[in-house]
Amino acid sequence: MINDKLLHPKSIAIIGASNNISKPGGKIVKNLKDNNFRGKLYAVNPNETEVQGIVSYKTSSDLPEVDLAILAIPAQYCLEAVTTLAEQKNTKAFIIISAGFGETDEAGKLLETQIANVVTKNNGCLIGPNCIGVMTPDHTSVFTTPIPKLTPAGCDFISGSGATAVFIIESGIPKGLRFANVFSVGNSAQTGVEDILEYLDKTYVHGVSPKIKLLYIENIDAPDKLLYHATSLIQKGCKIAAIKAGSSMAGSRAASSHTGALTSSDVAVDALFRKAGIVRCYGREELTTVANVFMCNELKGRKLAIITHAGGPGVLLTDALESGGLKIPVIENSQQKEALKKKLFAGSSVENPIDFLATGTAEQLGEIIDACETDFDVDGMAVIFGSPGLFPIRDVYKLLHHKMQNCQKPIYPILPSLINVKEDVSEFLSLGNVNFPDEVLLGKALTKVMNTPPPMENEIFLDGVHIARIKEIVKEAKNGYQPPEVIHKLFDAAGIPRVKEIVAKTESQAVLAAINIGFPLVMKVVGPVHKTDVGGVVLNIRNLGDVRKEFHHLNQIKDATGVLLAQMASGTELFMGAKYEQNFGHVVLCGMGGIYVEVLKDVASGLAPLTHNEALSMIKSLKSYKILKGYRKQKGVNIEKFVDILVRLSSLLRFATDIKELDINPLLGNENEIIAVDARIRIEK
Repeated sequence: MINDKLLHPKSIAIIGASNNISKPGGKIVKNLKDNNFRGKLYAVNPNETEVQGIVSYKTSSDLPEVDLAILAIPAQYCLEAVTTLAEQKNTKAFIIISAGFGETDEAGKLLETQIANVVTKNNGCLIGPNCIGVMTPDHTSVFTTPIPKLTPAGCDFISGSGATAVFIIESGIPKGLRFANVFSVGNSAQTGVEDILEYLDKTYVHGVSPKIKLLYIENIDAPDKLLYHATSLIQKGCKIAAIKAGSSMAGSRAASSHTGALTSSDVAVDALFRKAGIVRCYGREELTTVANVFMCNELKGRKLAIITHAGGPGVLLTDALESGGLKIPVIENSQQKEALKKKLFAGSSVENPIDFLATGTAEQLGEIIDACETDFDVDGMAVIFGSPGLFPIRDVYKLLHHKMQNCQKPIYPILPSLINVKEDVSEFLSLGNVNFPDEVLLGKALTKVMNTPPPMENEIFLDGVHIARIKEIVKEAKNGYQPPEVIHKLFDAAGIPRVKEIVAKTESQAVLAAINIGFPLVMKVVGPVHKTDVGGVVLNIRNLGDVRKEFHHLNQIKDATGVLLAQMASGTELFMGAKYEQNFGHVVLCGMGGIYVEVLKDVASGLAPLTHNEALSMIKSLKSYKILKGYRKQKGVNIEKFVDILVRLSSLLRFATDIKELDINPLLGNENEIIAVDARIRIEK
């Protein structure tokens, strides 16, 4: 519930203000004063008449009306202060720095809920508790440092952790990363990361609002809201990068299916970010490096020129870019190459990387950049220029600044000499530029940005998917793993092709089923979940004698409730699965079957419902995609049908949230068709 009083207050009261700047209440006052807050400042401290030059009141009830209140007092006193300010002083914005709330125990959780209820009842906004505060161009209401220069040309940064927010700011400032607004939400008693993103979306003005959003998230409480507003912002021209903490598999729940073993809430987060178009990062340095990539002109192709005066960094950058799918193409224009070479010192290389030696000059760098901008078939440039400390290089950085301002193709400056030419780098950054001091970090960040797909369309495929029938089947089903007949009905209702299967309870039924299906066929025990583990699958049965024999064998297996007979299909093994994640919905997985899913775990994930473009993007992201397309003399599978089945499965799941786990393993595919052979579905209502 972000409001104008939080962002642009004309008056601020610090409850718990102090003359001791080593205390949060003292440091907040100092930060506000040092950064020239233009409104009225009030202090509340029962033991002081003046705090750092401003009048101090004994209690909150003694204050005049105030727009924003910042609380830095023990948790047990916060409810009374908030109630007084909200109900008597018309205060509409609150930042609670204090800890001792929901992060400690249930009593603390109850207290923060009571405070949030008071603020909401009075149409106010609450940030925190247990946070470092908020920074906007109008005020720096935090008790921490450093405080970056806040400018609309910078990025909006929302963090679920105060300490992490400080460390990310410290990571970004030396690289030239600029900030517009910083929100530390702490326990998010009323206002969380998703709520602030919603506000930034609803109030976004193209050409005025910051275009870059950075997120540090510890809990995603409203995935749909995050997805909707992130997608909306990116479609408006914004760029978003985020860290979601807690990505290890240690917290994943055990499950009986392949899908359950492969899926965790973090896989759902990954699918959510990809669906929204958010660049996912895993550390502070990666996040701020990606943000700096956003600050540069957009790279519109995958071909990069590397311009360097040092061979080693050029090689490292080449490796990082190529491994991420970007290209460092050979410069083909021989006439222009020769013309450029004549302008460089002897021994320079005009291949790619373009190496103009440690003695290269600003003038030579300008000639190389101009050639890459107008003559060579590249989409952008990375310029590596440090200093061994032998001679001044400020003119090089001035030239680089000029070219970055005037070239249409993006230029990524890699200035690694942070000690030898510290002042020159500082001046370069003061002009509004960014720096990538580590070429490998740049390479990884740039490829991550380029490999993050744009937001997916928000639509549900319903052609041939009979929703009413699906809901009816699920409603009638019992909890637990479903018998084949229920699975058949669900697949038929969704238009998912499957092998012909019949369940037999008696030997005579098995014989009739075999005649109906035709030979060769496969027989499987019905009942046990892991059929192969109990010897419950028999392949390539070719006569009625074997049908009778294997029926009795399979029917004697423990927990057997019948025997399933199915046509014997052949082709490349494929895998699809899904698992329901609370709040997120179904995470859908796909990949090749066999060892590719079981050992190599080569799977792609997405959130249901999927569009055809999203499903195709998932399939193309598989390491085994080349095999699926056909490799050397091996024929591939019908990718179009693979996509169609994946989309149909996701539409089925969108209207069947009681399906908690689903495996289709395998599907068998060739260049003409793909057909589901074996499936497990677990329903829990």
